[in-house]
Amino acid sequence: MVHELTKTVLLIVASLFPIINPPATAFIILSLVPHATPAERAEMARRIAINSLVILLACLSIGAYLLSFLGISIPVLRVAGGIVIAVAGWNLLQSSDDASEAGPDSMASRNESWRNKIFYPLTLPVTVGPGAISVAIALGTGSPREGLQPVHFIGVGLALAVLCVSIYVCVRFAGHIARLLGTSGTQVAMRLFAFAIFCIGVQILWLGLSELLNSLHLH
Repeated sequence: MVHELTKTVLLIVASLFPIINPPATAFIILSLVPHATPAERAEMARRIAINSLVILLACLSIGAYLLSFLGISIPVLRVAGGIVIAVAGWNLLQSSDDASEAGPDSMASRNESWRNKIFYPLTLPVTVGPGAISVAIALGTGSPREGLQPVHFIGVGLALAVLCVSIYVCVRFAGHIARLLGTSGTQVAMRLFAFAIFCIGVQILWLGLSELLNSLHLH
Protein backbone atom coordinates (compact mmCIF):
# COMPACT_ATOMS: atom_id res chain seq x y z
CA MET A 1 0.00 0.00 0.00
CA VAL A 2 2.76 2.43 0.96
CA HIS A 3 4.64 1.53 -2.20
CA GLU A 4 1.61 2.28 -4.42
CA LEU A 5 0.96 5.53 -2.55
CA THR A 6 4.55 6.69 -2.94
CA LYS A 7 4.64 5.69 -6.60
CA THR A 8 1.43 7.60 -7.37
CA VAL A 9 2.58 10.75 -5.57
CA LEU A 10 6.02 10.70 -7.18
CA LEU A 11 4.62 10.03 -10.66
CA ILE A 12 2.22 12.98 -10.57
CA VAL A 13 4.60 15.41 -8.87
CA ALA A 14 7.57 14.47 -11.07
CA SER A 15 5.43 14.80 -14.21
CA LEU A 16 3.71 18.09 -13.40
CA PHE A 17 6.16 20.04 -11.20
CA PRO A 18 8.73 20.73 -13.96
CA ILE A 19 5.99 21.86 -16.34
CA ILE A 20 4.14 24.08 -13.86
CA ASN A 21 7.50 25.23 -12.41
CA PRO A 22 6.09 27.19 -9.44
CA PRO A 23 9.19 29.40 -8.90
CA ALA A 24 9.24 30.58 -12.52
CA THR A 25 5.45 30.90 -12.54
CA ALA A 26 5.63 33.11 -9.44
CA PHE A 27 7.99 35.53 -11.17
CA ILE A 28 5.79 35.61 -14.26
CA ILE A 29 2.78 36.44 -12.07
CA LEU A 30 4.89 39.09 -10.33
CA SER A 31 5.65 40.67 -13.71
CA LEU A 32 1.95 40.64 -14.64
CA VAL A 33 0.82 42.07 -11.27
CA PRO A 34 3.88 43.98 -10.01
CA HIS A 35 2.15 46.45 -7.65
CA ALA A 36 0.10 44.15 -5.43
CA THR A 37 0.53 44.64 -1.69
CA PRO A 38 1.67 41.76 0.55
CA ALA A 39 -1.91 41.20 1.72
CA GLU A 40 -3.16 41.21 -1.87
CA ARG A 41 -0.39 38.85 -2.91
CA ALA A 42 -1.32 36.46 -0.09
CA GLU A 43 -4.94 36.40 -1.25
CA MET A 44 -3.82 36.07 -4.85
CA ALA A 45 -1.57 33.11 -4.00
CA ARG A 46 -4.35 31.38 -2.07
CA ARG A 47 -6.92 31.78 -4.83
CA ILE A 48 -4.50 30.78 -7.60
CA ALA A 49 -3.51 27.65 -5.64
CA ILE A 50 -7.17 26.69 -5.11
CA ASN A 51 -8.02 27.32 -8.77
CA SER A 52 -5.00 25.25 -9.84
CA LEU A 53 -6.12 22.41 -7.58
CA VAL A 54 -9.58 22.40 -9.14
CA ILE A 55 -8.26 22.53 -12.71
CA LEU A 56 -5.67 19.78 -12.20
CA LEU A 57 -8.17 17.56 -10.41
CA ALA A 58 -10.68 18.05 -13.23
CA CYS A 59 -8.04 17.29 -15.86
CA LEU A 60 -6.95 14.11 -14.08
CA SER A 61 -10.50 12.87 -13.59
CA ILE A 62 -12.64 14.04 -16.54
CA GLY A 63 -10.29 16.05 -18.76
CA ALA A 64 -10.09 13.52 -21.57
CA TYR A 65 -13.86 13.01 -21.62
CA LEU A 66 -14.52 16.76 -21.59
CA LEU A 67 -12.18 17.49 -24.50
CA SER A 68 -13.66 14.59 -26.45
CA PHE A 69 -17.19 15.85 -25.75
CA LEU A 70 -16.30 19.37 -26.90
CA GLY A 71 -14.34 18.07 -29.89
CA ILE A 72 -11.14 19.86 -28.83
CA SER A 73 -7.77 18.26 -29.49
CA ILE A 74 -4.60 18.79 -27.46
CA PRO A 75 -2.85 20.62 -30.36
CA VAL A 76 -5.75 23.07 -30.64
CA LEU A 77 -5.60 23.56 -26.86
CA ARG A 78 -1.90 24.40 -27.16
CA VAL A 79 -2.50 26.84 -30.03
CA ALA A 80 -5.20 28.68 -28.07
CA GLY A 81 -3.13 28.74 -24.87
CA GLY A 82 -0.03 29.90 -26.76
CA ILE A 83 -1.93 32.82 -28.28
CA VAL A 84 -3.25 33.90 -24.87
CA ILE A 85 0.19 33.75 -23.22
CA ALA A 86 1.91 35.52 -26.13
CA VAL A 87 -0.66 38.34 -26.09
CA ALA A 88 -0.24 38.73 -22.32
CA GLY A 89 3.53 38.98 -22.73
CA TRP A 90 3.24 41.47 -25.60
CA ASN A 91 0.84 43.70 -23.65
CA LEU A 92 3.21 43.66 -20.68
CA LEU A 93 6.13 44.62 -22.91
CA GLN A 94 4.14 47.62 -24.18
CA SER A 95 2.99 48.75 -20.73
CA SER A 96 4.42 51.92 -19.19
CA ASP A 97 6.68 52.04 -16.14
CA ASP A 98 4.80 54.84 -14.39
CA ALA A 99 1.97 52.72 -12.99
CA SER A 100 3.41 53.00 -9.51
CA GLU A 101 3.01 56.80 -9.70
CA ALA A 102 -0.73 56.64 -10.32
CA GLY A 103 -3.27 58.23 -7.98
CA PRO A 104 -5.80 56.62 -5.63
CA ASP A 105 -8.42 56.13 -8.35
CA SER A 106 -5.91 54.31 -10.51
CA MET A 107 -4.81 52.22 -7.51
CA ALA A 108 -8.42 51.15 -6.89
CA SER A 109 -8.81 50.32 -10.57
CA ARG A 110 -5.61 48.28 -10.53
CA ASN A 111 -6.78 46.42 -7.40
CA GLU A 112 -10.00 45.48 -9.18
CA SER A 113 -7.98 44.56 -12.26
CA TRP A 114 -5.81 41.93 -10.52
CA ARG A 115 -8.89 40.41 -8.93
CA ASN A 116 -10.40 40.00 -12.37
CA LYS A 117 -7.18 38.30 -13.53
CA ILE A 118 -7.08 35.65 -10.79
CA PHE A 119 -8.55 32.86 -12.91
CA TYR A 120 -7.63 34.20 -16.34
CA PRO A 121 -4.80 34.60 -17.10
CA LEU A 122 -2.99 34.15 -13.75
CA THR A 123 -4.28 30.63 -13.08
CA LEU A 124 -5.12 29.60 -16.62
CA PRO A 125 -2.93 29.58 -18.68
CA VAL A 126 0.00 31.15 -16.75
CA THR A 127 0.09 28.72 -13.80
CA VAL A 128 -1.72 25.71 -15.25
CA GLY A 129 -1.07 26.01 -18.97
CA PRO A 130 -1.67 23.78 -21.99
CA GLY A 131 1.39 21.67 -21.18
CA ALA A 132 0.28 20.91 -17.63
CA ILE A 133 -3.28 20.26 -18.77
CA SER A 134 -2.21 17.82 -21.50
CA VAL A 135 0.11 15.94 -19.10
CA ALA A 136 -2.61 15.78 -16.43
CA ILE A 137 -5.10 14.44 -18.97
CA ALA A 138 -2.56 11.84 -20.10
CA LEU A 139 -1.94 10.78 -16.49
CA GLY A 140 -5.68 10.55 -15.93
CA THR A 141 -6.18 8.20 -18.87
CA GLY A 142 -3.68 5.69 -17.52
CA SER A 143 -4.60 3.25 -14.78
CA PRO A 144 -2.59 0.62 -12.86
CA ARG A 145 -2.68 -3.00 -14.03
CA GLU A 146 -4.47 -4.10 -10.90
CA GLY A 147 -7.06 -1.35 -11.32
CA LEU A 148 -7.75 1.79 -9.32
CA GLN A 149 -7.73 1.40 -5.54
CA PRO A 150 -8.43 3.89 -2.72
CA VAL A 151 -4.69 4.31 -2.19
CA HIS A 152 -4.37 5.76 -5.69
CA PHE A 153 -7.00 8.41 -4.98
CA ILE A 154 -5.18 9.29 -1.76
CA GLY A 155 -1.94 9.55 -3.71
CA VAL A 156 -3.53 11.90 -6.24
CA GLY A 157 -4.80 14.09 -3.41
CA LEU A 158 -1.38 14.23 -1.74
CA ALA A 159 0.39 14.97 -5.03
CA LEU A 160 -1.99 17.80 -5.89
CA ALA A 161 -1.59 19.16 -2.35
CA VAL A 162 2.21 19.23 -2.77
CA LEU A 163 1.92 21.02 -6.12
CA CYS A 164 -0.59 23.59 -4.91
CA VAL A 165 1.28 24.34 -1.68
CA SER A 166 4.39 24.93 -3.81
CA ILE A 167 2.43 27.31 -6.03
CA TYR A 168 1.08 29.17 -2.99
CA VAL A 169 4.47 29.59 -1.31
CA CYS A 170 6.23 30.76 -4.49
CA VAL A 171 3.52 33.25 -5.50
CA ARG A 172 3.06 34.48 -1.92
CA PHE A 173 6.71 35.40 -1.40
CA ALA A 174 7.73 36.50 -4.90
CA GLY A 175 7.27 40.12 -3.82
CA HIS A 176 10.18 39.79 -1.39
CA ILE A 177 12.51 39.25 -4.34
CA ALA A 178 11.17 42.42 -5.96
CA ARG A 179 12.01 44.43 -2.84
CA LEU A 180 15.54 43.04 -2.86
CA LEU A 181 15.97 44.06 -6.50
CA GLY A 182 14.80 47.64 -5.93
CA THR A 183 12.75 49.81 -8.30
CA SER A 184 15.11 49.89 -11.27
CA GLY A 185 16.09 46.25 -10.89
CA THR A 186 12.44 45.24 -10.68
CA GLN A 187 11.59 47.16 -13.86
CA VAL A 188 14.43 45.44 -15.71
CA ALA A 189 13.32 42.06 -14.40
CA MET A 190 9.70 42.77 -15.38
CA ARG A 191 10.75 43.50 -18.97
CA LEU A 192 12.84 40.34 -19.10
CA PHE A 193 9.98 38.22 -17.76
CA ALA A 194 7.56 39.92 -20.17
CA PHE A 195 9.79 38.88 -23.07
CA ALA A 196 10.03 35.37 -21.57
CA ILE A 197 6.23 35.20 -21.37
CA PHE A 198 5.95 36.23 -25.01
CA CYS A 199 8.52 33.60 -26.06
CA ILE A 200 6.80 30.88 -24.02
CA GLY A 201 3.51 31.73 -25.71
CA VAL A 202 5.07 31.59 -29.17
CA GLN A 203 6.75 28.27 -28.32
CA ILE A 204 3.47 26.70 -27.15
CA LEU A 205 1.69 28.11 -30.20
CA TRP A 206 4.33 26.69 -32.54
CA LEU A 207 4.20 23.30 -30.82
CA GLY A 208 0.45 23.12 -31.34
CA LEU A 209 0.71 24.30 -34.96
CA SER A 210 3.44 21.75 -35.68
CA GLU A 211 1.25 18.93 -34.39
CA LEU A 212 -1.69 20.16 -36.47
CA LEU A 213 0.45 20.43 -39.62
CA ASN A 214 1.92 16.95 -39.03
CA SER A 215 -1.58 15.52 -38.68
CA LEU A 216 -2.51 17.10 -42.04
CA HIS A 217 0.54 15.52 -43.71
CA LEU A 218 -0.36 12.11 -42.28
CA HIS A 219 -3.79 12.38 -43.86
